[in-house]
Amino acid sequence: MCMAIPMQVLRMEGPVAVCRSRNGIERVDTLLTGPVPVGGWVLGFLGSAREIVDAERALAVDRALDALAAVQSGGPAARAAIDDAFADLIGREPQWPAVLRRTT
Repeated sequence: MCMAIPMQVLRMEGPVAVCRSRNGIERVDTLLTGPVPVGGWVLGFLGSAREIVDAERALAVDRALDALAAVQSGGPAARAAIDDAFADLIGREPQWPAVLRRTT
């Protein structure tokens, strides 16, 4: 499974963003996204910024990654972590992204 990691941009060095993530300080290529303002957020994967996101989306992805880690470690905290990370999905059907919705 491929999971992009939320990263906050600390500074730009040409086409490279120096970012802080849950894994520490990382350098990511921004050729796919273009320059990102200092303080901005990206989802990074394998050394590249794949998408520019807002702080709310970055937090949601971070919570999902926390839930995944809790499930992998097992124990009673796993269920609570899942419920917390995916609170926006509890009690309703997930919605298709706009690009995948049928327009008939």
